[in-house]
This record gives sequence, C-alpha cells and structure tokens, in this order.
Amino acid sequence: MADVDPILGAAGFHAASNVSRETLARLQSYADLLTKWQKAINLVGKSTLPDLWRRHMLDSFQLLSLPSVTGGRWLDLGSGAGFPALVVAICGDFDVHAIESDQRKCLFMGNVSRETSANLTVHRGRIEEISPFPADVISARALAPLDRLLELAAPFAHAGTEFLFLKGQDVDEELTKASKCWNMEVEKHRSVTSEDGSVLKITRLCRRSPPEEADNDNG
Repeated sequence: MADVDPILGAAGFHAASNVSRETLARLQSYADLLTKWQKAINLVGKSTLPDLWRRHMLDSFQLLSLPSVTGGRWLDLGSGAGFPALVVAICGDFDVHAIESDQRKCLFMGNVSRETSANLTVHRGRIEEISPFPADVISARALAPLDRLLELAAPFAHAGTEFLFLKGQDVDEELTKASKCWNMEVEKHRSVTSEDGSVLKITRLCRRSPPEEADNDNG
C-alpha cells in the first residue's frame, strides 16, 4: 500500500487501498453515519472529521496487510467508534469482535454493523470484565501504553496470536518498558498515515519469569 497525501477523501482512500466499489460504498455509509451521530455523541476528535478517510479509515485499513492469516477471529480492544474493528469487518474476511465500555459507542457500532452488513460482534464492558475467548489477531488503537495493552490482551491470546498495535512517537520507550515483563518478537512498521506513527506486530508473546523464580531455577 503506497503512502498517501496528508489530506484525502473517499477517492483518495480508494486509490490507496484498492478496495472494491462495493466495499467503498459500505465504508461511505459508515462515514455518513459517523458524521450524523457525531452531532450528538463525541465519537472521534472533532478536528479529525475533515480528514476522516485518512485519520481513521486508512489508519485502520493498513492493519489488514500485516497478519499472516486472512481469516479467523479478530479482537479489537477499546474500539470506540469502531476503528479499526468496523473497517476490518467491512474490508476483511475476519470474524471481528469489539470490546467497548461506552454504551453509546456500542450502540453506534451495532447500528453501523447492521447498515453495512459487517461481520462484527460488540461486547459491552471493561476489557478486564469480559470473559476471555481465544483470538487469532488482537488489535488496539490509542488505548493504553504497550505494557498495559499486553496485560489486557494476554488473556485472549493463544500461542499463535498476532498483536497489532497502532503507536505514536513514544513507541521505542514503550517497547523498552514492556520488554522488562514480556518476551516477544516485534516488527515495527511505519504508519502510512502519520510521520510519527508506527504499527507494532507482536508474535510469540510470553511473560517473563519474575527475578526470584529465575534465580530459583538457576539454583
């Protein structure tokens, strides 16, 4: 997927993503509903609305090129207005699940899912309160620092789970902190929508043994 200009509309998104006309029409319905609901509910930052197709649609869409699988269960944590959960559900072939604690945002995602025939299941509640179920891909966008994200995501992971996290300029600092508690393989991909942004693809995640346990093992 090629880099795009800082500002773009639906046509620019289409050129960058190469989705079908039918998929673009479904995303347009999503964008229209978001603009309508935004008047009553703060779904996304007001300043980002004029650049919705880059800041939210394309930012979410770029994740679809990274998993090693093209289907299975995709879990998005703290989905908010549905980014990236709804974009993945509309554009991909995954069984997408979204966890969100805000009831109004859950209602919005449910409405968009029905209107666009997206394969999305919405779970309302705090992530820690949802009964864990295994996911093949786990994503999150602007939710929490990496060490906290991994704590939240780990109960839903299996040995082959791939984690995709959209991160900003503090990504290296977050990786250093998280590596104190977790062993993991990390790929860092430059974001196509932000000069300071990156997407982390994490695999082979496992918790490090506490120092005292490691000492005992060596003894």
